[in-house]
Amino acid sequence: MTKEHIPGGLLIAIEGIDGAGKSTLARRLADILEQAGAEVVLSKEPTNGPWGTQLRASAATGRLSPEQEVELLLRDRRQHVEELVLPALQRGAVVILDRYFPSMVAYQGAAGLPVDELLRLNDFAPRPHLLLLLDLPPETGLARIRARGDVPNHFETAQNLERCRAIFRQLDIAGKQVIDASHDEAQVLREAHAAIAAALARRLGSDGKSPENARRLERLSAADLG
Repeated sequence: MTKEHIPGGLLIAIEGIDGAGKSTLARRLADILEQAGAEVVLSKEPTNGPWGTQLRASAATGRLSPEQEVELLLRDRRQHVEELVLPALQRGAVVILDRYFPSMVAYQGAAGLPVDELLRLNDFAPRPHLLLLLDLPPETGLARIRARGDVPNHFETAQNLERCRAIFRQLDIAGKQVIDASHDEAQVLREAHAAIAAALARRLGSDGKSPENARRLERLSAADLG
């Protein structure tokens, strides 16, 4: 099958507190867009690279300071952007990220670091064309974590996650769309897919000027959500 490519690519970031359903939604959207013919690159942050692996190893112990976490996150993100994100966008792929720089802003901001400075440190990272913020109360997220058999880490308390949630909601980033993640998976998927169709329309300029872009939009937007 010939892949549908978008001039300049489409960058989608999926954000939210722990237990919001980010990974599940990212996989579902990637499957839907691939079935519609798009080249999809699905990735996450922290990555499986050396800096991301070090961060995840420390999550259970809480041994790193917020400043140390920021340093590792920035190293991990620079490598991620340079080696995967930008090359994929340049060839016209849809890039779906399960967490991106807004997570660092929210989580390290909740740990006491200045939000404005955290945003400035991420100036190098390309801004997403669409930021899907899965919003839900921390108690619901923590209940979901426990229901799947996981144990919340040292940071995953209702108080900390509420601070993260507040920062996520206050972030003024173009393309941000808030989705109520307390709804069932099917409803969240429908809302996310509709938001992607709208982002594709903006990206492709589906105003009739380019028949090929209009056909591309139709193919990528007409997906079976199952």
